[in-house]
Amino acid sequence: QVQLVESGGGLVQAGGSLRLSCAASGAGFSINDMEWYRQTPGKQRELVAGITKRGSTNYADSAKGRFTISRDNAKNTVTLQMNSLKPEDTAVYYCHCVGWRTIAGSIVYENYWGQGTQVTVFS
Repeated sequence: QVQLVESGGGLVQAGGSLRLSCAASGAGFSINDMEWYRQTPGKQRELVAGITKRGSTNYADSAKGRFTISRDNAKNTVTLQMNSLKPEDTAVYYCHCVGWRTIAGSIVYENYWGQGTQVTVFS
């Protein structure tokens, strides 16, 4: 079983910064894409940023120029550096990974989610 453990959420004043981290652990798996999503009450979970195993990144328009996603393939970790935070960035942030394992000789792709970490930005 693969587990994602997130850290780094908290309370910050508008204009400040936070750094979210996510570590994947388990046995016999490989990670492809690593992503950060966020969700506010009553709204759908939305993609904030993603990074492929080769390091290609993509960002939501709201995150461009302020957030930076990075990863360490050797450690199976992904980080989201969030700068110039705004109150509208307030949400629960979730780490998501697309990985695969070999089960009975077949490659099985799986989605893994973290438990979520609260980010609150106050003005």
